[in-house]
Amino acid sequence: MNTTELKGNWDEQKGKLKQKFAALTDNDLLFAEGKKEEMMGKLQIKLGKSKEELHKIIQAL
Repeated sequence: MNTTELKGNWDEQKGKLKQKFAALTDNDLLFAEGKKEEMMGKLQIKLGKSKEELHKIIQAL
């Protein structure tokens, strides 16, 4: 998944992630240019998922 794909429909994906994982907040899902890895790291910690698992979850949305 590249940054353009993620950024292009991020608002939609963000809503779906919040529905699937109620513990996530808007702050957890802030997507800032150049900060994708930082955001993914926060999600890994909060959800207890690996990087690969998170990529699969996001792609499946």
